[in-house]
Amino acid sequence: MRFFSVLGFAAAAVAQLTSSSLEKHVDTATIKSFNPIKEAYWTGLPHHRRTPFAVSPDGKSAWLAYLDSSETGVHVQQIDPTTFAATGDPVTVSGGKEAAGLVAHNDGFALMTNEVLSGSGTDNAIAVLYRYTTGKTEPTFKTWLGGPNVDGSQAMASPDVNGDLVFSEKAGYYAAYIVVTAYQGDATGHFGDAIRYVDTAGKLTSISGASSSWGCSHNTGIAFEAADAAPFASICAEDQGAIWLNTKSQGMTTDNVKISNEHVINGGANEAMGGMSGSYSNLARFIGADSYIFSWVSRGAIDLTENSWMGSGYTTSKNRTNNRNVAIALFSDKNTLVGPQATSVAGTADGDSQINWMTSGSNDCSNAHAATFDSSKALITWEEISSPTCAFDAMGCQGTFAGTKFQMVGSDGKKIGEVLSSDDTYVAGDMVTMSDGRICWPYVSMTWKLDGPVTGSPVTKMSFACMAGGAGSGTASSAAPASSAAPATSAAAVASSSAPVAAAPSTTEAVDAVATSAVNSADPTFASGTAPEPIFETISGPAYTPSASASAPAAVPTSSEAASVPAEAPASSAPAASASAPSGAPVPIFETVSQAPASSAAPVPGTTVSEAKPELTATPSGAAPSKTKKTRTRTKTRGPKPTGAPVQSGKCSTRTTIKTVYVTA
Repeated sequence: MRFFSVLGFAAAAVAQLTSSSLEKHVDTATIKSFNPIKEAYWTGLPHHRRTPFAVSPDGKSAWLAYLDSSETGVHVQQIDPTTFAATGDPVTVSGGKEAAGLVAHNDGFALMTNEVLSGSGTDNAIAVLYRYTTGKTEPTFKTWLGGPNVDGSQAMASPDVNGDLVFSEKAGYYAAYIVVTAYQGDATGHFGDAIRYVDTAGKLTSISGASSSWGCSHNTGIAFEAADAAPFASICAEDQGAIWLNTKSQGMTTDNVKISNEHVINGGANEAMGGMSGSYSNLARFIGADSYIFSWVSRGAIDLTENSWMGSGYTTSKNRTNNRNVAIALFSDKNTLVGPQATSVAGTADGDSQINWMTSGSNDCSNAHAATFDSSKALITWEEISSPTCAFDAMGCQGTFAGTKFQMVGSDGKKIGEVLSSDDTYVAGDMVTMSDGRICWPYVSMTWKLDGPVTGSPVTKMSFACMAGGAGSGTASSAAPASSAAPATSAAAVASSSAPVAAAPSTTEAVDAVATSAVNSADPTFASGTAPEPIFETISGPAYTPSASASAPAAVPTSSEAASVPAEAPASSAPAASASAPSGAPVPIFETVSQAPASSAAPVPGTTVSEAKPELTATPSGAAPSKTKKTRTRTKTRGPKPTGAPVQSGKCSTRTTIKTVYVTA
């Protein structure tokens, strides 16, 4: 008996992460010029510019994709998977605007990017898939994922793809989940998402029950992973109030699984899956199993109310916290959430009781990712900001970088060991499970700051990091990136009941920092066959604007009928933002209201508290009541109601709303 006990303790010691688990290969690959920073939509705060990374099934070759610093082409560089040095000359796709997804094969690779299509009717870039075979200079195939004649009367572009590419050898398909905007047809000018399937010969194939052209409204986050058959596992974060496992319908209808309630605004959903240059390595399949794990960041949800525009089953909510914490969810297969889904009952005070929180402190968390070591263990990673200022509703925060965090978890959702922190290693590209069970990813070795907008400088070196998972981590027979999960051969040790859920918060004081507005989250309804029209709202509010070049247009009220618009945004001494958004992107509305002083409850720790729910917080960092009344005007547009959503009577209208609010100085 003692012998087995000792073995058990030894196995536990090996399995958890230690400082020796993290290995760094600094500046090992010489590349062409690359800007490692991508400005976030609207706020201008820095994000890591994604560098897609993939390893071939036989484990003998790896590939790295990156956007040239001139932003005139995408390079794909072969990487030695042992030394992480660049080998040979890169393949360059001229005209590529974004390195948006990468799949490695034993004889080459497939790349998703976006580029302008001559004669398409738009100057915006359109998503496209390339397949290259080793030894050939020309692509094996090139398949457009949008543009004319893809969606019937619609025509879709992707100025920012902000999605992912996956591949299943067993299914025989590549699949791309991408953000789209219509430039022809009824939905012209509005944003949604699309899922495209392409066979191994390069044929774009419409699969009933798997392909989609307009799924989630103003999709602000994508998680996508391969399965053994279409449809593949998919998750979307939308701007109506939720995150959905939408494998079943590829949209946001209530027959899907609601993973989380979220407070959102037009075009903003807390950068749940990374925001701009994110939407990769958030959903991972356990090796050799049918089960999946998903990670995201959330402010939690309280005080649910009905989303009156969307109808029954849809809710809006307030934030539990001003900062974001890390959460995970488990799925026993591509359609099934382990444990209860998020409630859709209006009037519920606790809208996040089902969430399994990885963190619960006052630090702001971002850049969350997930990857699997084997059939029973996964790696969750994120970045933290201490003493955050969260000036923009439903978007990112700024403050002092407090490290990249790594936490091992089991397939039952429980933490294994303690969190590991690194101040000089970041996750800036796809996390790939190597043939020896390590999880590896690319990053740029630099000083990383998150205390304000930053403009990146070009670099010519790429670094890689790997995390060893301890005993049992080497069971993968070949490299298994998130974009090419192995076929199911055994069931993962997923709990048959609900995953561990955080304990109730210790305070009962409600957060009133953010008020939800049905008006601010609704899209116009339009009759079949008629073109949707934008809604214009002129709102008195904070005097700050994102930048001089993107100042809000002045407007004159066109109607004496003024609708009430509840305050939406907790903005404290908001810094001038640097707008970074595609042409025609939805413009968020930020309203700042006078806040009551913060609760006198005990201080909330900045670091992770095991098995605890994030504490309720009352005001953004540094916020104070203001006696100054300021006015600002802003025009915003909204897209069409998502496919399958309840239809209400009436046509799209144009209206003007006037509201005066007291704002923080």
